[in-house]
Amino acid sequence: MKPVYLALGSNLGDREERLRSGIRGLGARGLDIIRCASFYSTEPREVFAQPWFLNTVLEARTALTPDELLQTCLEVEKENLRTRDINKGPRTLDIDIVFYGNEIIRKPGLSIPHPAFSSRRFVLAPLAEIAPGFVDPFSGKAVRQLLEACADMATVTRVSDAPVSFPLSPSGQQ
Repeated sequence: MKPVYLALGSNLGDREERLRSGIRGLGARGLDIIRCASFYSTEPREVFAQPWFLNTVLEARTALTPDELLQTCLEVEKENLRTRDINKGPRTLDIDIVFYGNEIIRKPGLSIPHPAFSSRRFVLAPLAEIAPGFVDPFSGKAVRQLLEACADMATVTRVSDAPVSFPLSPSGQQ
């Protein structure tokens, strides 16, 4: 079982329910959810004319390969009515693989660690909440160091504690 960290975001519809649905969907497809960060309200980046996001990061363990994990994330997004009309535009659910253990993967369609995570405060803040000492295998820096050095000054505000009202593992145990 590999440890993985996934970033989830939503800015359309019931954002909180979309995040919860995404987490449940991942748990039902071979991910043992260990913990989830709080939910954060975050300012849009790159495409500014869109609603604010709700973001979180989860830690899980999985026997899925990186490619299988990517397909699983895409399935869960689709199940939550994700469309890809505008690059970086509004979405019901977005799931990014931030880390897959300590592996570095660069191939068409899949880059791990996520190539932009270290420049995104909306990923680093929730990630630092649950894994401040995790070392990025690409840069060799701990998540807390990356957050401290992050130049992104977009608003990222914690709005709720870590969600625990859904099963955190396939066995239903919390």
